[in-house]
Amino acid sequence: MSGRHSGRAGQRPGISALPDTLKLAARLAPRQLNDEISLAKIELAGKGKQLGVAGAFVGVALVFVGLLVIALVVAAILGLATVMPAWLAALVVAAAFLLIVLIGSLIGLRGFKKAMPVLPEQTVRGVKHDLGILKEGSSFDASVLDPSSDAYKAAQAAKAAKAQMAKAEKAAKDAARKAEQPPAPSEAELLRRLKQRREHLASVRDQLNVELDVKTQGKALLDAAEHKLDDGRRFASKTFADLSAKVPAGLTERLIARWKEIFLFAASATVATVGLRKLFKK
Repeated sequence: MSGRHSGRAGQRPGISALPDTLKLAARLAPRQLNDEISLAKIELAGKGKQLGVAGAFVGVALVFVGLLVIALVVAAILGLATVMPAWLAALVVAAAFLLIVLIGSLIGLRGFKKAMPVLPEQTVRGVKHDLGILKEGSSFDASVLDPSSDAYKAAQAAKAAKAQMAKAEKAAKDAARKAEQPPAPSEAELLRRLKQRREHLASVRDQLNVELDVKTQGKALLDAAEHKLDDGRRFASKTFADLSAKVPAGLTERLIARWKEIFLFAASATVATVGLRKLFKK
């Protein structure tokens, strides 16, 4: 890719090269961004593996925390065993734990019962009813909102079938898209492409600095104008030479004295107009 455009990037700066350079930069930038995103995905995958290993060590540490709690419970039992039998000490500690579990469970269940139902069922039903009326008008069947009705069951079955069909279509589209996609580039390939395109973008950016320079553009326009002016002078000289060969000498001198400046002015104006048109077109 870089070799294909190296001729453009290395050509002589002129008026007509600026649009091609801008198009090249606009074409390279999205490709560079896509490869950067692909490289970021690869890096994130590597970091995910590292996080998995770190999570495993944290899990091992939590296991040992559990063992530490067990050791503390055993220590409490052995401490009570100094003033009572060991089996009785174990029962006392277990009874204390059971009491804590029962108290916490009762408090939690009472809180859940107070909070249930979580959603405002009556409000939700009313909103669904209003939406049904807006969609179907007076022909809306309110029984579809009752979970125990046959209409509700039929509506839910139709909804599930529609969702299943949409899921199957999406899976087919995803499979077709994956089949059309080329294989993902490797990390080494991405790094090589990024480095190559980065160097190419640098050369294109330097080329833009040269092409956008006012002095460079003015010099190029001036060179083109001088070239056109020289062509006009040669054409005028040839034309006057042909006229002098066909008409008397005295008439030729008078024509030259009268019209030479007019021809030169017209040629200069033509050259300037052509140069300005090219500049504004680009």
